Amino acid sequence: MPKNTKVTQREHSNEPVTESVADLLSLEHPMDYKSSQMSMGLSPGSTAPGRSLLPEQDAEDGRPAWNNKLEYILAQVGFSVGLGNVWRFPYLCQKNGGGAYLVPYFILLLLIGIPLFFLELAVGQRIRRGSIGVWNYVYPQLGGIGVSSLMVCGFVGLYYNVIIGWSIFYFFQSFQYPLPWAECPIRKNGTQAIVEPECEKSSATTYFWYRQTLNITSTIDETGGLNWKMTLSLLVAWILVCLAVIKGIQSSGKVMYFSSLFPYVVLFCFLVRGLMLKGSVDGIAHMFTPKLEKMLEPQVWREAATQVFFALGLGFGGVIAFSSYNKRDNNCHFDAALVSIINFVTSILATLVVFAVLGFKANVMNEKCVVDNAEKILGYLNTGVLSRELIPPHINFSHLTAQDYSEMYGVIKTVKEDSFGQLGLDPCLLEDELNKAVQGTGLAFIAFTEAMTHFPASPFWSVMFFFMLINLGLGSMIGTMTGITTPILDAFKIRKEILCVVCCIIAFLLGLLFVQRSGNYFVTMFDDYSAGLPLTVVVILENISVAWIYGTKRFMQDLEDMLGFRPYAFYYYMWRYVSPAILVVLIAATVIEMSVSPAGYNAWVEEEGSERFHSYPPWALAMAYALIVVAMLPLPIVFIARHFNLVSDGSNKLSVSYRKGMMKDISNLEEQDEQRFILGKNPSEAPSPMPAHRAYLGPGGTQEMTNTNYGTSTKTGYQNIGSPESEL
Repeated sequence: MPKNTKVTQREHSNEPVTESVADLLSLEHPMDYKSSQMSMGLSPGSTAPGRSLLPEQDAEDGRPAWNNKLEYILAQVGFSVGLGNVWRFPYLCQKNGGGAYLVPYFILLLLIGIPLFFLELAVGQRIRRGSIGVWNYVYPQLGGIGVSSLMVCGFVGLYYNVIIGWSIFYFFQSFQYPLPWAECPIRKNGTQAIVEPECEKSSATTYFWYRQTLNITSTIDETGGLNWKMTLSLLVAWILVCLAVIKGIQSSGKVMYFSSLFPYVVLFCFLVRGLMLKGSVDGIAHMFTPKLEKMLEPQVWREAATQVFFALGLGFGGVIAFSSYNKRDNNCHFDAALVSIINFVTSILATLVVFAVLGFKANVMNEKCVVDNAEKILGYLNTGVLSRELIPPHINFSHLTAQDYSEMYGVIKTVKEDSFGQLGLDPCLLEDELNKAVQGTGLAFIAFTEAMTHFPASPFWSVMFFFMLINLGLGSMIGTMTGITTPILDAFKIRKEILCVVCCIIAFLLGLLFVQRSGNYFVTMFDDYSAGLPLTVVVILENISVAWIYGTKRFMQDLEDMLGFRPYAFYYYMWRYVSPAILVVLIAATVIEMSVSPAGYNAWVEEEGSERFHSYPPWALAMAYALIVVAMLPLPIVFIARHFNLVSDGSNKLSVSYRKGMMKDISNLEEQDEQRFILGKNPSEAPSPMPAHRAYLGPGGTQEMTNTNYGTSTKTGYQNIGSPESEL
């Protein structure tokens, strides 16, 4: 140790030693980070063939960086805008009051969506690590947050890619005319040709989905073996994901140019085409007609909060992982607002498209209903069951409109009140067709595909639609895989190519559970149980660890140092009070709903050609709850292990950029007055090695807020004075 250091000077002094982290680090020899084997995976002095020493990496610490801001924004948009925007948001909008639903959704987007999205972007960008590394630095005892986040990403990625596989199957099936789900198949029974009974009892698109695509079993107990068509589709889906993420952000960033932008091209094309179809305006008008009384129902607010939560991808780790590749002075506040608004506008656009098309479908189905029931009435007239005097004189059966049928239906119902039920006539109301709410696979693979069969040039529109679904899913899967691989790459020296291939192979093998004939039931189980409650718990712990353990005032000051301006006081109150309170209510509502609602799934009954609700058998129910427990188990395990010092808290493992930044600041300070390093003060009074900055003024901006506990003894090195982690 050099003789002139403050440590050796203290050896011969009677004054108490209160050496800071900054002093200890100042003794280390500077490290050539650009030639570091750890940062580049190369031997010192060597470079990859044909590449510069630091290609496309941040000059600060050798961490890979986005080529440009557009790539990063498209990656965040691609991750947040997914299948839920197309098949979940329109359903919730219709179910919860039409246009009135947009009010609670937008309010909650402002109260929890944007603030928590901003929080994740900020901590990822400042600490420059994946989800595990970030929360280990913020508060090591809550390091399980990152592990739980990674596990939820794994669960969701397993079944989410199955949906992409289904879309791939439909995509290739769309290259034929007529579309294979346009009509029911004909079965030959000896010399007779009859319509497939299962299809006749349901519909052509429903039959194609359940029988031709899934070849589904009647219960979850019957596995039925592997569905080889779906197995091959799943393999293709995982190959696509692997190719997209194999080079990290260098490959996924390029993919995002297409996968993030192409869905918007398709949505606009569908909107223009949909508005030209008969009945599209009826669908849009029905969609946005506000039912204001719905806003008073707590269920509407709960579902709006849940949708905001999952629409932005909070808690998955993908948001933190993507932002960790940014430069530390990037304006993440602007990014949070921009991506959130794009996500909201995309949901509105998708809702317009869906209900324009479903409005057209409702008119087609309503006209078919009128024709079928008019034939019944003609039959009753010819057999004398009904008198011709019941038919208004102006009605022409050869040009029967929906209004004419409604009038005729009303007369017959009034006159034949006693025996009307035996006639089997339907009212054929357009409103009834529009009120048939569908979501998820029911919307994408049944309702929407049925509507497209009535489009001119239907194969073209079908190819475009399913190609759009593939790209929407791929964008989300890239974010999900990044949320898995980034924390692992931060913790271990593994080549990212090998890690990605191994992860995709393991995920494909585990995903075989979902491509059995009973696989759709497991997709439903994972969708209902693997993410909802665990992710909400993860996000509230993220909020608490930053706002209450690290300190909101300190975090706001850190943001000012990082961004160059002080964020609005609005965020102070949201992070500290409002967002945690809303998340607590959301967790309570989720637990109550899970305990009240029966645990089960909709099984396909072949003999009836319809779905029927089945309760989960005991083993399946145990599996469903095990998903929740396994996802949340790292939280208490890591807390207990670090609380009792069973494992290292990782607080001494500073990131390369932190250590390098410290060395710069300490070098500058050494040139200044030596009195700034006098250690005869209490730890809380010791000066920070970070550059001086103005103290953060509280939300009111008139009284200086200070924190005299910065140097108090805690179990985390992240909050110790003299460590740049005190700046986040």
